[in-house]
Amino acid sequence: MVLLREEIGDVLRGARQRQGRTLRDVSSTARVSLGYLSEVERGQKEASSELLLSICEALDVPMSSVLRSVSDRVAVSESLAARLDETAPAARDRVQPRAVDGIRKTVIRAPQRADDDLAPVA
Repeated sequence: MVLLREEIGDVLRGARQRQGRTLRDVSSTARVSLGYLSEVERGQKEASSELLLSICEALDVPMSSVLRSVSDRVAVSESLAARLDETAPAARDRVQPRAVDGIRKTVIRAPQRADDDLAPVA
C-alpha cells in the first residue's frame, strides 16, 4: 500500500537535500516548526495544502513539480504492485513486508525522479 504522506515526505526531503539545506533552514523560511517539518518529511504527518505550499516556497520549488513527482512515484508503485499480483505465488512469497518504527511499510518503493524535475525556479 502506498501512503501519499510518505511519498510527499520523500519528495520534499529529496529536494531539500539536493539543495544542501538543513531542516532548520527550511523550517525557518517556511515558518513551520522543525519537528513538524521533520514529521512531514518522514511521512508521519499529513501536510495541509497551505503547509505544503509554504514548504515548496521555502525550497523555491513549484508545488506542481512536487505533486507531479509524487504522482509519478505512486503510478510506478501501483504498476509494480499490479505486476507482483500477477506473478506466481512462489515469487510473491519471497517479498516480505517490513515494519519501521512500528509502522508497516510497503516493500515496493517508487524510484526517485531525476534531480532536474525539482530544480529551484530560476
